Amino acid sequence: MSHICRRLLPLLALLLIALPASAQSVDEIITSYINARGGVDKIKSVKTERVTGTISFGPDADGPFVVQRKRPLKMHMEITLSGQTLIRVYDGKSSGWIYNPFTPNPSVKPMSEFELDNIGDEADFDGPFVDYKEKGNKIELIGKEEIQGSPAYKLKLTSKAGDVSFFYFDVSTALLLKWEGNRKINEKDVPWESFFHDFRDVNGLKYPFLVESDAPGTDQTQRITASKIEVNLPLEDSLFQKPNPPAAPAVSEAPKPN
Repeated sequence: MSHICRRLLPLLALLLIALPASAQSVDEIITSYINARGGVDKIKSVKTERVTGTISFGPDADGPFVVQRKRPLKMHMEITLSGQTLIRVYDGKSSGWIYNPFTPNPSVKPMSEFELDNIGDEADFDGPFVDYKEKGNKIELIGKEEIQGSPAYKLKLTSKAGDVSFFYFDVSTALLLKWEGNRKINEKDVPWESFFHDFRDVNGLKYPFLVESDAPGTDQTQRITASKIEVNLPLEDSLFQKPNPPAAPAVSEAPKPN
């Protein structure tokens, strides 16, 4: 009998050690994440937000960007590459516009139905986890995985529209380490993943200042580096209406011969 007890005791010890991790629920993980960011009240106190920085799509394909957002769900984004500025605007209700200078005969065009169906996720700076049930999101705890050397909880999120994505939260800090899902590129669903780094405090809230993304198995990459994040600054509603095309880049005249 004693030898059976000696074998059982180490097993019981392992079970007791593992119990706290397995006892974590979806809501506990989400609550820990929200608290690690600064708390739900602090998150909801942000009425406007501006993120300024640099975006890179690989060598010789980078430039400045600015994203401005305002409750409820208003967004104005500008990305400048090779001297040309791409603009995306959403009024927070039902209308959005895109100016893409890299298409033939560029002009300000209304967003497609597909783009409007998905723009809310970009414009919602609370993120999908604050009031996730009211937003129609369903979340499951898949388990634990190691992400870049850190143990992480893996959650599966199914949106109201049925889109599925996965989020990984650092077991130690409760902050978001990784997202993976699909992105629509050239009308095709492409597997995509993003890693979140360099969390800094902005007015009592944690923000990642570096987001590195890629399409696994391809050479498609994206690197977003924030240089400045501002909250609760005055933003006029007119910023979120149909934009005007940007002025054409100035062309310098060649010097006249003497």
